[in-house]
Amino acid sequence: MTKNYDVIVVGAGHAGSEAAAAAANLGSSVLLITMDMNKIAQMSCNPAMGGIAKGQIVKEIDALGGYSGIVTDRSMIQFRMLNKSKGPAMWSPRAQCDRMIFSLEWRSVLENIANVDLWQDTVNELIIEEGKRVAGVQTLLGIKFYAKTVILTNGTFLNGLMHIGQVKILGGRAAEPRVVGLSDQILNLGFTTGRMKTGTPPRLDGRTIDFEKLVEQPGDEEIIPFSYLNEEVNMKKSLPCYIAHTSPEVHDILRTGFDDSPMFDGTITSIGPRYCPSIESKLITFADKQQHQLFVEPEGIDTVEYYVNGFSSSLDWEVQLRALRKINGFENVMMFRPGYAIEYDYFDPMQLKLTMETRIIENLYFAGQINGTTGYEEAGAQGLIAGINAHLKIRGKDEFKLRRDEAYIGVLLDDLVTKGVDEPYRMFTSRAEYRILLRQDNADSRLTPLSRDIGLAEDERMRVLDSKIRSKKNLLDFFKTRSVAPDELNSMLSDLDTNKIKQKVKLRDIVSRPQVNIDDLKGVLPDLKENIDAIEIRKREVVESVEIEIKYSGYIDRERVIAEKISRLEYLKIPDWIDYS
Repeated sequence: MTKNYDVIVVGAGHAGSEAAAAAANLGSSVLLITMDMNKIAQMSCNPAMGGIAKGQIVKEIDALGGYSGIVTDRSMIQFRMLNKSKGPAMWSPRAQCDRMIFSLEWRSVLENIANVDLWQDTVNELIIEEGKRVAGVQTLLGIKFYAKTVILTNGTFLNGLMHIGQVKILGGRAAEPRVVGLSDQILNLGFTTGRMKTGTPPRLDGRTIDFEKLVEQPGDEEIIPFSYLNEEVNMKKSLPCYIAHTSPEVHDILRTGFDDSPMFDGTITSIGPRYCPSIESKLITFADKQQHQLFVEPEGIDTVEYYVNGFSSSLDWEVQLRALRKINGFENVMMFRPGYAIEYDYFDPMQLKLTMETRIIENLYFAGQINGTTGYEEAGAQGLIAGINAHLKIRGKDEFKLRRDEAYIGVLLDDLVTKGVDEPYRMFTSRAEYRILLRQDNADSRLTPLSRDIGLAEDERMRVLDSKIRSKKNLLDFFKTRSVAPDELNSMLSDLDTNKIKQKVKLRDIVSRPQVNIDDLKGVLPDLKENIDAIEIRKREVVESVEIEIKYSGYIDRERVIAEKISRLEYLKIPDWIDYS
């Protein structure tokens, strides 16, 4: 245990797992320290990956050589592409996962990376040299581990305090202890700290839910892999989610617990996530609403446990249960455990560089909720970037950074280090000014070459990408050069309620019409079908990407010009002689 490491990663959540994997795959020796090896990459909140803008982040992590997409594909129990009624910049993949399989798959990934060592323990102190450089960590067992770099990914465990009504429990997660001492040391090193809050809903026994009274929400028939390495997802079983609704009677019961609620009696003063409020916050903010929608989500294939998305609460457990039993379909419901709120320490991310290294202590990196963010996807992205840069720094190589026009991850990191946070940060498509460029379908084209340059993306990823790019170019060339006559298309155009053509036109002009898609054309043009059938790898992705490029080419080109102009200005240095006063 006296081995000196290149990188020590503290915490094996989504950030820590990606950080450890990235640094190790690049060639660094890594020690990953976690409080519980049975909860690696635990889905502490809802058992799902992706969603609005978050799905794009998972695809970007995968394109860079991370594992969130791969593990999601292996544990998926439902897939949906959100926002399909809107433009492709808004399309966002989301997967319901088996929570236990997800964690087991992540552990398997880490155990099969030769450069990763695992140690179950709690880190309560950093080893600092000369007051300015991290040199390792000390654990609760009194063991000192030394490393050239340290990445902290502590989640909600730093001085974690859980609330269920008037009951307060010291801990970082249900049935898990908090970390004491580390926050105080970091504060004494000169860091600015604060407290944030998040919450989770009660978990229900599915055997006591009358699903006939709920609205079933099945997944999509077409399942699109999150990982670019996968042609398809071999889902063991597809499970539906369900929709339920609260009512005025439910709201009245919930209000009876307000007097003892830590949210309203001054006990909780920290800020929670605005976009995912507790059910009691909804009743205050939207006092005139007669009902609120709830999503009832399965936790896995081999469990009857269900997650009630939209019913996060810190109210007394009896109030939670009485209110739940007034919801249609929940009349006889039993809880496995109540919802709770949790407060925890975070550190102002404006104290970080874009590499996730802290400005105050050299070779110390922060990733995940310690930076005031929330969400598995945001955490995984930060961990990946921290792991990459920790490896590059100790080898004297250039830093790895992503611009806002290159990735949602670039938007995330730039927002954090330049704007800071006053509430738990979550990514949305609206945060990205270049979202037409940052689509979920082209993350590999944008990022895999960059990752290959630093040695993380393996040869297989580049082989798949090169094949996809060639196929895409060939298909685009076909649409640009192929002319179609009225007798070939007019019958189909009439059926699609779009104008007939009077003379030959380029096929690209037909695809640019909103009423027409490539699948329609493939059915009436044998040579087009031949071209598509000849695509060997990622056929669906290639066709979708070509259609998007044709239909939105004007918007894409305009956004690219704007992005390049802004990017040039980013390298313009403000002269030293400017007197800001």
